[in-house]
Amino acid sequence: VSRAYSTTSGGYKGPQAILWGVLATGGVLVAGYSYMRSKYPHVTEEPARLALNSRKFKPFTLQDKVPINHDTSMFRFALDPDEELGLYVTSCFVAKARVGDDEKPIVRAYTPVSPQYARGYFDMVVKKYDDGKMSSHIHGLEPGDVLHIKGPIHKLVYNANDFKEIGMVAGGSGITPMLQLLQHVLDDPKDKTKLTLMYANKSEDDIILRSLLDSYAEKYPKQFRVVYTVDKASTPDWKGEVGYVTKDMVQKYFPAASKDNVMMMVCGPMPMMKSVSGPKLPDFSQGEVDGIFKELGYKSDQVFKF
Repeated sequence: VSRAYSTTSGGYKGPQAILWGVLATGGVLVAGYSYMRSKYPHVTEEPARLALNSRKFKPFTLQDKVPINHDTSMFRFALDPDEELGLYVTSCFVAKARVGDDEKPIVRAYTPVSPQYARGYFDMVVKKYDDGKMSSHIHGLEPGDVLHIKGPIHKLVYNANDFKEIGMVAGGSGITPMLQLLQHVLDDPKDKTKLTLMYANKSEDDIILRSLLDSYAEKYPKQFRVVYTVDKASTPDWKGEVGYVTKDMVQKYFPAASKDNVMMMVCGPMPMMKSVSGPKLPDFSQGEVDGIFKELGYKSDQVFKF
């Protein structure tokens, strides 16, 4: 994968390049990709320092934040000009914060959505939950404030063409690890893996980065397909699915378990995980395949739970 990310309009044209430029929802629009990119150093072939430390939390300074919808924003944190965050695909980090009068700090895992080799910054998309202490804390940050982060946390090590097809089921903020992977795949012209994403939300207004996902589907129609399902359609012209993810939906859109070299991935709220794939175990290991995936014959080596 090329690591020459240009800050000029005639430079890098891959899917990462439109990430900030398509954050247009309800009149909130980032003032163009080139504007945002011009504020940060470009990536070169020179060796980079890695910003993350897997043994200790480090403070990272918030540079910008941009609303995406009514409860979700993108947060850009600054790195030194010669630094990369230091994650591979797929991996995440954990953030720590002391909130209110809590005696112990809160620790939560997050997957950034910025390019793997981006220098000088990294981006997070965070959905604010009413009872989410960490998400509320992050949403309360202002440029210049810091967030303490440690990582990387190892997930699934991905190599180009490891699989012929990958099916992804995401719910709510569970889109972020899927976005990390699909951007990486689509950014690599040598990777021919076919991707299908089913993204479940309460309503159309809750769909995070819909314009970005649609732009990828339009740009790579032979390689990437996105299907939306909402609890209840708000308009009669809704063209997606309606309701929770069902067995019929999985059969309709995803490769069968009997196909060669297929991987199914899932990330989302616990009720969805239980229904679709079965939950991870308390020690965060994968556990047995259960739910819809078990009914359809997917085996443990065909399923990954984020």
